[in-house]
Amino acid sequence: MKTLIYLSISAFFISSCQTRKSAESLYFGGSILTMEDASPKVEAVVVKNGKIFFAGSKTEANHHVNNKTKMIDLKGKTLLPGFIDVHGHFTSRAGLIQAIDLFPEPYGTVNSIKDLQNTIRNYIKEHKIPENQPIIGNGYDDAIMVEHRHPTKEELDAISTTNPIIVIHTSGHVSVANSAMLKLVNLSDASKDPEGGHLGRDKNGKLNGKLEENASFKALLTITEKMKTGDSKAQAMNNLMKAQEEWLSYGQTTICDGRTMGESVDLLEQAAAEHLFKVDVVYFPDYEYFKKDLDVFKPKYMKYQNHLKLGGFKFSDDGSPQGKTAWLTQPYLVPPEGQSKDYKGFPIFTDEVLYEDLKTLFQNHITAQLHVNGDAAIDQAIRVIKRLKDENIYTPELRATLIHVQNSRPDHIQKIKDLGVIPSYFSTHTYLWGDWHYSSVFGPERASFISPANSALQAGIIFTIHHDAPVTPPDLITAVYAAVNRKTRSGRILGPDERITPLQALKAITINAAYQLQEEKTKGSIKAGKLADFVILDKNPVTIDPEKIRSIIVLETIKEGIPVYTRK
Repeated sequence: MKTLIYLSISAFFISSCQTRKSAESLYFGGSILTMEDASPKVEAVVVKNGKIFFAGSKTEANHHVNNKTKMIDLKGKTLLPGFIDVHGHFTSRAGLIQAIDLFPEPYGTVNSIKDLQNTIRNYIKEHKIPENQPIIGNGYDDAIMVEHRHPTKEELDAISTTNPIIVIHTSGHVSVANSAMLKLVNLSDASKDPEGGHLGRDKNGKLNGKLEENASFKALLTITEKMKTGDSKAQAMNNLMKAQEEWLSYGQTTICDGRTMGESVDLLEQAAAEHLFKVDVVYFPDYEYFKKDLDVFKPKYMKYQNHLKLGGFKFSDDGSPQGKTAWLTQPYLVPPEGQSKDYKGFPIFTDEVLYEDLKTLFQNHITAQLHVNGDAAIDQAIRVIKRLKDENIYTPELRATLIHVQNSRPDHIQKIKDLGVIPSYFSTHTYLWGDWHYSSVFGPERASFISPANSALQAGIIFTIHHDAPVTPPDLITAVYAAVNRKTRSGRILGPDERITPLQALKAITINAAYQLQEEKTKGSIKAGKLADFVILDKNPVTIDPEKIRSIIVLETIKEGIPVYTRK
């Protein structure tokens, strides 16, 4: 009996020493929000081997450390699971890093067409841009600029008639080109609309420089190809790393690249092969662009390789509400220039094309993200996925996601729940463009139901929230602020019944986001066994005045126990 007791004590001593020896760090001394309902707050977290070893009381946590364990005092700051980006455009942001910044307040200073012209003129002068060199600007916003309209071809010609110039709308779905740029991309008055896109024209039928949806995307791909130089690949990688740092500065430990196109897949794979990713990157290639290569992609599905994972495929079913290209069932309150009062935007796909494409993916057990902004596009997605579900081809386990779902209607909620798809809301719209939606895009009633997070919550639907960078910076804190307050820039409360609590909004960018990406077993909450992916904030989003959530600052981003960003 004494021998058994001795052996038991020895085994416990050895096990305890092994535990103490391997613990790398202990976080304590601040608010620790776990996103776990069973234990929403803990006093301390112990990390070893890149994973959470223990989360609980400080007294018990002390049992798992030794003199080599790094003791990290939060000093009253707040520790949360790392934020998860479920829908951004990582490679698009990288590709636009060298574009001229044309964003208005609150992220920029271009608040009028005159500001836009002066900004581009100053850039040409300061950078000594040679004549004939193409120029790309990004982020202008007719919803916020004082004129409340897009610049014209003539206004861009006034900047330069020799430099091809294109300026991209903040939505990414519209652009405007000057005469030299139209010539560079081989567009003339005789050109026809591409499938899924429109060429803007004046009352005489001549091109006015405005390019919508696929017309804009094709022009930008052409420009990118023409602007290639010998060091383009090195510059592209450098820009990708700059974009990664931007995401890290906003607290994200998982980055999404939605609608990866062109050579961007190769760029991501090269970065992974060279071990350049500090955090996880999940990409969703554009299905129409890569459908012929499906067999090449299939072995990569849901498998991380050097922090890179194929998460599914992306479909863009319509356009932008603030850009007035989203597909609606009822006309826009104020139609865009050149359109009739009955204008409702337009679809990108027919039902049959979307059905056949989704059928192929779902039969291969691969999920999809569907960009649906207008209610007609949402109707189409619901209609097509229901048909596939009725045919036992789509199952909720695939977790197909409806991206944006802006112009949602109350009757969509139960349909979304019955289908077993996940709505991901671009909640920042209520803050940045809420006034525009109220007075120009949808009108008061429809605008009040954009991003209906509380309706989804009450129906028991798992939903997420995203930032859609570079439409905005990769700023999930502002997205949380918008979902909680639903206050527009003018101070109007847009749909007060759709407000949710700070904790509910935080779950949408952590544990719910992990679920959407099919990673809830390893990410999204602070729980023993999960990855030690954390963000440290200077204030507690749950206890701070909800009106001040936007002021919260990311102090540190930690991936698998290793700090990858620290604010200086």
